[in-house]
Amino acid sequence: MSMQMVWLGIAIYIIIAIVVAFLSRSGKQTTMESYFLGDRKLGGFVSALSYSATTYSAFMLVGLAGLTYAGGVGALGFELIYLMGVSLVAFFGPRFWFAGKKYGYVTPYEMLGDRYQSKSVSVIIAFASCIFLIPYSAVQLSGIGYLLVGMTDGGITYTTGVLIATILAIIFSYVAGIRSVAWTDSLQALFMIITATTVVLIIIYRLGGFAGFFGTLESEMPDLLTVPGNGYFNIWTFLGLTIPWFFFSISNPQVSQRMFMPNSLGGLRKMIMGFMFFGFIYTLVAVIWGFSSAIAFPGLETADLATPTLLASDLVPPVLALIVMIGIMAAAISTIDSILLTLSSVFARDVFGNVSKGSNDKLQLLVGKIVIPVIAVLAYLFAQMEMNLIAVLSVASSAGLLVTVPALFGTFFWKRGTAAGVNASVIVTGLLVIYIELSGNKPFGIASGIWAITLSTIIFIIVSLMTKAPKEKANEFLSSINSEMKSVYKNR
Repeated sequence: MSMQMVWLGIAIYIIIAIVVAFLSRSGKQTTMESYFLGDRKLGGFVSALSYSATTYSAFMLVGLAGLTYAGGVGALGFELIYLMGVSLVAFFGPRFWFAGKKYGYVTPYEMLGDRYQSKSVSVIIAFASCIFLIPYSAVQLSGIGYLLVGMTDGGITYTTGVLIATILAIIFSYVAGIRSVAWTDSLQALFMIITATTVVLIIIYRLGGFAGFFGTLESEMPDLLTVPGNGYFNIWTFLGLTIPWFFFSISNPQVSQRMFMPNSLGGLRKMIMGFMFFGFIYTLVAVIWGFSSAIAFPGLETADLATPTLLASDLVPPVLALIVMIGIMAAAISTIDSILLTLSSVFARDVFGNVSKGSNDKLQLLVGKIVIPVIAVLAYLFAQMEMNLIAVLSVASSAGLLVTVPALFGTFFWKRGTAAGVNASVIVTGLLVIYIELSGNKPFGIASGIWAITLSTIIFIIVSLMTKAPKEKANEFLSSINSEMKSVYKNR
């Protein structure tokens, strides 16, 4: 594909997205709640599309396709387990929504700090989320870098692609906070699902139709249709990948924070159902892309180049390839700017707000805006490391965030949980995850995600039983939430 065509497509996307972002501005975003939560007034349709675009980023059409290329049908099982994990949103979502509405929480970690009556809980988990989410942001930037390199045969460099994505993410975050991100997300989600599905149907047709497509896989690449197949998806690798993904919807703050945003419980339900439908279709599309690349281009040096190589080939009409490329780029940027907003709100509310004596909502908002480009630059620098296998790196980041899951369960279901239990489980297990990921040494051959959820749960329970729980707050918080939930079930 010509450089001029790619640059023209990028320019058109930038113009349309910026216009949509500015049109989304509604009043002045002068408070933390308005800037980072959209005044809790997002409708169900916009929430569903925004949730989808934020979750399904470069990971899907670059990362999951690459994982399918490398390991076969096990990638489909891996992603379907993630969709099963979204059931946690149906379970936790109403509780998050009620708690946010009643107590005015802006971040999930503000809720944890209040529930466990400890500023240190908010501060420690906030730092942990920054440590693990900045690399995840870098993964999205890397996806765009690899995509543009593959589409232009190196005409646009990896660094140029990463830089473009970083700048655009900062712009969309600044225009109107989460409101501009939500509306640009909605545009990007519709764009993604329509174009990607259209292209995959064309590819299948050109590879012999469904019968010819799966016939080729069965006869020439049978290992890709079985588990463990070529050996990539052995049981421990599969569990190491799927466990972090199962809890992704509550462990990743850029996702769980969205449970505070819908305008009603009905809007929250529409968000969940819309996302499930979107996710199922998009999962099938990404996996078929990976299989298609394996058929057409076996032996690629880097599995993450499966999608760019496919789009740059004669199998896809150039105009459609360009449109899909822009859709993938837009999806990755939507994830980055969502993470930028979440981490900046976490830093401003949970770190600065707790350590600064003169902190107030207006000052926290200012700090949050200042932090946005700082986080973006850190993600950019991390992306320059050009690590391979985007899907695996994404899961590694999510594995680190698993250390917060026991504390979240304790928030709503265990009065005996304590701040000491939360802090000990997050610090000890978080350090272990960092060691495993940096050294590559897996104790007993077990992946970091399995260690994270198991060890953090054990430490949280044991330390909590040894320390004093904030019974008054726990009783008040849980009684309030349980009362609201009973009311919901009663009115159904």
